[in-house]
Amino acid sequence: MVDFGGWALPTQYDSILKEHAHVREAAGLFDVSHMGEIAVTGAGAKEFVHSILTNDVLQAQNGQAVYGILCYENGCAVDDLIAYIQSDSKILLVVNAANDDKDFAYIQSLCPPGIELEHASARLGQLALQGPKAQKALSRLTSAPLASLKSFHFLDGEAVAGIPCCISRTGYTGEDGFELYCAWDDTPALWRALLQVEGVKPIGLGARDTLRFEAKLPLYGHELREDVTPLEAGLSFFVKLDHDFVGRDALVAQKAAGLTRRLCEVELKGRGIPRAGMAVAANGAEIGHVTSGGVAPTVNRPLALAMLDAAFSAPGTQVDLIIRDKPVPAVVGKGMFYKRKKEQE
Repeated sequence: MVDFGGWALPTQYDSILKEHAHVREAAGLFDVSHMGEIAVTGAGAKEFVHSILTNDVLQAQNGQAVYGILCYENGCAVDDLIAYIQSDSKILLVVNAANDDKDFAYIQSLCPPGIELEHASARLGQLALQGPKAQKALSRLTSAPLASLKSFHFLDGEAVAGIPCCISRTGYTGEDGFELYCAWDDTPALWRALLQVEGVKPIGLGARDTLRFEAKLPLYGHELREDVTPLEAGLSFFVKLDHDFVGRDALVAQKAAGLTRRLCEVELKGRGIPRAGMAVAANGAEIGHVTSGGVAPTVNRPLALAMLDAAFSAPGTQVDLIIRDKPVPAVVGKGMFYKRKKEQE
């Protein structure tokens, strides 16, 4: 067990590599009840959430989930989160565990009259069933129309093993899969029921991190931080500058001026393993640092995500990772990380 945002979480149930492979090939079950939930209700709830997230929430329909970044006025990231649009007056925000209290206080400070916030983390549990066989496994326990449920859409009030759930086609592994929300006290029973389905195995925090890293998904505190903007973190697709939101002006100015640093893909060419915090150098001068790194199991390459000076961010640029005080050759690249094959979709 390890401490993660104040929660004691299992690092692994089997070897991390075996768990990683099982999610890529079959179906793995994660207990992610440490994630935070904030319920936003009241007339104008949808407009309010639209005004604090980088993405376009207003265009989303009921039953749709929207990924976005919550920013400070200076454009840097408070957190990245998912907004579940239940209705125009009811939205559930799912935030990172370590930022739960911080996010609630910050959103509360922006809240206009008539909008109510509920810190709902203590009443909701969350399990994630991920992998190419997740739909088949989940269909054993529910009559919900999973086959027609699109990515980043959800179904509310569906029974899974007789337990009322919100079923969301989302995840943090780069695979197809579902995240299931239920009452906190129902979570253990739901966990046991899912593990009884043939082919479903429990997955720990270690493989959760290797899976998200290999799929190039950001982790707050690494790729995103309070001193990093979503543009620098390569998340411009989720930043819609045509609507007003907290931090927009700063991001418009940053885009106009040009980025001075960018999150880049890097492959180590010499011996060693990239690790978060390692310095990256070019021509003997430090030009950035590794935000996440390791040997990506499925692609079997020593890869890193690194925040680099923009002048060294072009694919093909030769750089060095500083490992044990020695420069080890590496190269900036593109498309090196894992991407789910279309035939699996």
